[in-house]
Amino acid sequence: MPNIKSSERRVRSNERKAEYNKRLKSELKTVVKKAINAQEQDLANKDDVVKLAQKKIDHAVSKGILHKNTAARRKARIARIQPLAD
Repeated sequence: MPNIKSSERRVRSNERKAEYNKRLKSELKTVVKKAINAQEQDLANKDDVVKLAQKKIDHAVSKGILHKNTAARRKARIARIQPLAD
């Protein structure tokens, strides 16, 4: 533990931010996985699920969790997935 009061506050602040970032990244992974599955299985609500995933990705960029190019790449991958041919 740091000896300086401001450093102690900084440690607590960093822990809160790390927890928030972890929660947001986990939620992002879940939503993207659902979007990919919806696209591959050609579900009826796939457009809504993909739109939600893209919205979450954009939110992560605005909060500084993802870089904008990373977000663009992930959104493009989600959008181009084609359903499996049976």
